Amino acid sequence: MFKTFQTVLVPGLIVFIVTLIATQFLVTYLYNAGIVAEDRNKGKAKLIAGSGGLAVAAGIVFGMLAYISGGSFNIFTPVINISQLLAVALSIMLIAMVGFLDDINVQRKRVKSTDRMDIRQGLKQWQKPLLTFVGALPLMAINAGVSTINIPFVGNVNFLIFYPLIIIPLAVIFVSNAVNLLGGFDGLQPGMTLVAGIGLLIYSIFFGTYMGTLLSSLMVAAILAFLPFNARNAKIIPGDSFTYAIGATMVAIMIMGHEEAFGVIIFIPWIIEFFLHLRRGFQVSDLGIRQGDGTLRPPYGKSIFSLTHVVMNIKKATEMDVTLYLCAFEAIFVILAFLLKFAGLL
Repeated sequence: MFKTFQTVLVPGLIVFIVTLIATQFLVTYLYNAGIVAEDRNKGKAKLIAGSGGLAVAAGIVFGMLAYISGGSFNIFTPVINISQLLAVALSIMLIAMVGFLDDINVQRKRVKSTDRMDIRQGLKQWQKPLLTFVGALPLMAINAGVSTINIPFVGNVNFLIFYPLIIIPLAVIFVSNAVNLLGGFDGLQPGMTLVAGIGLLIYSIFFGTYMGTLLSSLMVAAILAFLPFNARNAKIIPGDSFTYAIGATMVAIMIMGHEEAFGVIIFIPWIIEFFLHLRRGFQVSDLGIRQGDGTLRPPYGKSIFSLTHVVMNIKKATEMDVTLYLCAFEAIFVILAFLLKFAGLL
């Protein structure tokens, strides 16, 4: 048992170190390269490095390679199908590159982005789901996961060939793009995905598979290393490379760990965010309007088009208040998912 956990802890430690070093490098490199974004919650907008998700994606993939190397050099006997692990690594890197394409589209002059003027134009709305489809191709190619899913209050449903051909690509496209919808505040995206990742890790250890345990531990380690650079007075933003890569990782954990139903429950905050954005045709800004006392006024008054608007309408919230409230909101659904599991409904 100890050796089994070593094969998770050692790659996790490597992920943490690689992500830490890579993020520190990207803070300066991306800024100097002009791949930047505006931090507009501090009063006067300031430019900071963009696309920090490249470090996170690289860290996760390095962790997978560390596991593969341990088996190749007979340090331990792998209990995971290596071809499946390589397919997951390819999926994460492909979709991270799509996110990077979105992040590097920085203009010299402000352009219309969602309903605000911004220096980042990014990809067109219709291009994002189309391009994120490439992240699903490796998982589809290996016929990942098991086609039978336990749906709460319904029971086991076998989706047969529709699982790899339809369910998997739809999951990758939706999850990666939905994670991308909720952001713009220091620590929000890494904070919420860290809470979700910890939930997936605990579930994987007790109820899932070894593959799910490995992937979720690598995801948690990468986010923990990245979080200090984004949590307060951010030096780098996660960018679409982060949201897409983490979204693909979460889908891989759910599929390879046989925890789709659990994953759907913990993903409910992002599902809510999707439908809130849909109400305004996705032309929505999550950001508030900064006041003199440092609090944020909701940009659309009492109209709610994002979970961030809910927090700003409940109280006079600072940027960190919004982040902490929404991380706590995500934690509620993680707890709910475990309660449903213990009740025999997942």
